[in-house]
Amino acid sequence: MLGVFQSWKNLRGRKLTVLIDSWAWIEYFRGSKYGEKVKKYIEGKEKAIISVINIAEVYRWILRFYDEEIAKEKINVMKERCFIIPVDEEIAIMAAKIRHEEKLGLGDTIIYATAKKEGAILLTRDNDFKDKENVIFIEER
Repeated sequence: MLGVFQSWKNLRGRKLTVLIDSWAWIEYFRGSKYGEKVKKYIEGKEKAIISVINIAEVYRWILRFYDEEIAKEKINVMKERCFIIPVDEEIAIMAAKIRHEEKLGLGDTIIYATAKKEGAILLTRDNDFKDKENVIFIEER
């Protein structure tokens, strides 16, 4: 059974802004059991955002298995359902500090910094974020 680990309590009733990580999009597009779990965030009432980095990561993943036409189609789905947040100077500096302190990859730190700047919760299954603040970590139970 799939469960959701949340790094803080009492989320019920709160209007959330959720940054949907690349992993979540890939699972959603694959139609996997994890994709079913994240579907409520992608298709739900929460305000959903993505970083431009998510677009690059998902586009690249789709190109590995499919063609550019399908990649463009899936990116359009992401753009229809989410606000796209560009990387600005504030996000870049936050990401650099996070990367320096926590030794995460640059793409991951940009995505995490974007969520922090926007006051969003990061929806992911990336183990690098499992114990981080303001993360909804999808895990298998």
